[in-house]
Amino acid sequence: MVAHRMIDVNGIRLHIAEEGEGPLVVLLHGFPESWHSWHHQFGPLAAAGFRVVAPDQRGYGRSDHPEDVDAYSILNLVGDVVGLIQALGERQAYVVGHDWGAPVAWHTALFRPDMVLGVAGLSVPPPFRGSHPPLRAMDEMFGGRFYWNYFEQPGVADAEFARDTRTALRKFFYMASGDAPGAGSGKQPLVRSGHGWLEDMPDPEVLPAWFTENDLDTLTESFSGGFTGALNWYRNLDRNWELTAPWHGAVVTPPSLYIYGDRDVVPAFPGAPELIARLPELMPGLRRPPVKLAGCGHWTQQERPEEVNAALVDFLGELAGTA
Repeated sequence: MVAHRMIDVNGIRLHIAEEGEGPLVVLLHGFPESWHSWHHQFGPLAAAGFRVVAPDQRGYGRSDHPEDVDAYSILNLVGDVVGLIQALGERQAYVVGHDWGAPVAWHTALFRPDMVLGVAGLSVPPPFRGSHPPLRAMDEMFGGRFYWNYFEQPGVADAEFARDTRTALRKFFYMASGDAPGAGSGKQPLVRSGHGWLEDMPDPEVLPAWFTENDLDTLTESFSGGFTGALNWYRNLDRNWELTAPWHGAVVTPPSLYIYGDRDVVPAFPGAPELIARLPELMPGLRRPPVKLAGCGHWTQQERPEEVNAALVDFLGELAGTA
């Protein structure tokens, strides 16, 4: 059974869900999600002999939502993972992340390889710092219409998404899934000038089988405090680029695994396909070629739980010596 509690970490309080005993595995969710996005992984990982912990990351769910935008930098986010591992009485852990949780996992391995026994990222490939700040680069490439640039505007997306939280989340999850019309086309997520992001998203009459009404209820409740904390992660993208200058050219060295869906828009972002193709030569810790899931969209561990669980149990079990 999954247990829940609050824990003091890095100057804030985080809500965590946990199950199992053994080596620690930290599961990091993305946007717009919560600990619940990993609900399919708890049982299989715990049964494989791991202690599984998934927090609501800062700005999400029942965890603290600092008001200062600067409190959501990559240094703060990695600091939360480091503090969480220590607060749980451990010195090291396996770290797994999806969507925004993937950059946090990758950077934890980059900044603190001494604490990371192995790292896995879902959807978002490892961080290779570019030559230009990402928000500025996308603004120039797409004339300010890329969704990151829409999200960075103070209060704008916050208000749009909070007007009808349940509908916003339903549209988000369907739009980015492998079930949506046009999924896998490589079309970039752009916002029409003068319009909101949700306006052009399809609203399904029936949810995909992997995303139930109960899942949507749980997710909607987790955003009862609004979207500002979650959106502040995007507002730090250029600041993160500045803060990570000392690691320019560095690579993730702990044992690693990358999983993505072939209908996910994120691996089709500018430069991502070329990066993914070169990961085996760029990533010294990569244990196997990137795992591509056929017909899968962005919500990897929810759309294809059995395949993701098998890959994670195999990867983590091999590292822990339990495979």
